Amino acid sequence: MKTRRRSSARCFRFSALSVVLSGYFLISHRPAPRAAAVRNPVPEELKPYTETIPGTQVKFEMIPIPGGTFTMGTPPGELKRSDDEGPQHLVTVRPFWMEKTEAAWDEYDVFAFSQDLLKKKQQNADASQQPEKRTPPLPLLNEVGSTAADAVTRPTPPYEDETFGFGREGHPAIDITHHAAMEYTRWLSAKTGRTYRLPTEAEWEYACRAGSQTAYYFGDDPKKLGDYAWYLDNADARPHEVAKKKPNAWGLYDMLGNVAEWCLDEYDKNFYKSFKPDVPALLPVLLPTAKKYPHVARGGAWDDEPGRVRCGARLKSDPDWSQQDPQRPQSIWWHTEATFVGFRVVRPVEEQENLKGLKSQVKKYD
Repeated sequence: MKTRRRSSARCFRFSALSVVLSGYFLISHRPAPRAAAVRNPVPEELKPYTETIPGTQVKFEMIPIPGGTFTMGTPPGELKRSDDEGPQHLVTVRPFWMEKTEAAWDEYDVFAFSQDLLKKKQQNADASQQPEKRTPPLPLLNEVGSTAADAVTRPTPPYEDETFGFGREGHPAIDITHHAAMEYTRWLSAKTGRTYRLPTEAEWEYACRAGSQTAYYFGDDPKKLGDYAWYLDNADARPHEVAKKKPNAWGLYDMLGNVAEWCLDEYDKNFYKSFKPDVPALLPVLLPTAKKYPHVARGGAWDDEPGRVRCGARLKSDPDWSQQDPQRPQSIWWHTEATFVGFRVVRPVEEQENLKGLKSQVKKYD
């Protein structure tokens, strides 16, 4: 496992078996290590849709991902492979929807800053201008949400400009902690009445591979990476607007590169060793605890070399991601060094039992 280096491009230079699951057949077999995933056609009920955050004009698209069984992890001979990417093992996942792109500031701002805008409106201020220093969120003051959504704690003001000058509209939300991403999904679920959350690491890799078993979802040749991903050689030292590169076979953009994406799981370098390689693990997840670190992020980022921008590459979060946060205790909402990390949401067709009602256990004063 490679520990993520501190970002050097900030403008401030902070630098399974055959089973039936909720009416869907998930058919598994014992594939060769590099065999393609086994999956079912998308059921008629599982179609793409566009979600609109209630009370706003903010929209995002969700793409259906069919359930199936695949080989998770990478083979020993894969270029730039780390030890935590193996051993390879079979995994079965249920059908779900995944956000078409990385979550953009457009979406996250409604959660993080809408109460600031409402306060300014009540004060007859110009709501088109964000405050230079945002005030803490006001409980139960959000006019565009339900009581349940309002009850979710909102982020405290960031230490610096949260975009770091990289762009806002259409750009991926960055520097978001794992806790913040989980709270956003809890708020979004309450807001929409649908279950949204971060993908499990298994769901993420399954969706990224989109039926492939190669290093990249388009093959093994890193020379083609520039057509599909923003990474060290073409990103010009910054994250980019979402969906400007080619998608994978299932229509998901930026699964590799641009920003690494939070998964639900807590990170354990030996997690894959807990599974039998030829018996499908059903819906595996290493549940997050009250620990702030480490958690899993996937896909690599704009400042990574091709070897770190692979379907099977794993990244663990680290306290260094908040190295320059002067607050004590440090923020549980914002990183100061992680301009390379963001997230996207998933919506399960039927939620697995151990994830029902799951919320972040991280506390400010831990």
